[in-house]
Amino acid sequence: MKIEQLPLAEALLLTSRIFTDERGFFRETYSLDRYRECGIKETFVQDSLSLSHRDVLRGLHGDRRMAKLASVVRGSVFDVIADLRPDSLTYRRWWGTTLRATDGRQVYVPQGFVHGFLALEDDSIFLYKQSAAYDPGCEFAVAWNDAGLGIEWPLGGRRPILSPRDAANPTLASLGLA
Repeated sequence: MKIEQLPLAEALLLTSRIFTDERGFFRETYSLDRYRECGIKETFVQDSLSLSHRDVLRGLHGDRRMAKLASVVRGSVFDVIADLRPDSLTYRRWWGTTLRATDGRQVYVPQGFVHGFLALEDDSIFLYKQSAAYDPGCEFAVAWNDAGLGIEWPLGGRRPILSPRDAANPTLASLGLA
């Protein structure tokens, strides 16, 4: 497995080996021992899966108790993380990349980050492991287009498709984080 330290403190990009032949491909998506060797110490307790059509934008969501391991099972997405830990050297910085089902890449999202993604093609399936069970009382959210983060979403002038909840996400300023 290839491990890359991202420009945000403690965040990682992991690339697993993919074995391809005339039948298709095989890749290992998680192994407790292998990920511990990479420095990921959390125990993941829940897996979540979503299907999104092109231009669906989900996020930005966070939970201070929860780390995530994010990957794409089908299609492709532009995946974004932002560090919202006030004591971090990379506080309020973001990073994004395209993840594809065929590239074997996963993003390790540390606790205290927000996370979101934009589906780049129809029927993209996104999978993430969580180190804490989902609890809506612990979740916080930030507007996808918050000027305080300045995320450059690859929309090409198109409007994203948002849930009513994500369309109403607050700004960093309104949360007292600007």
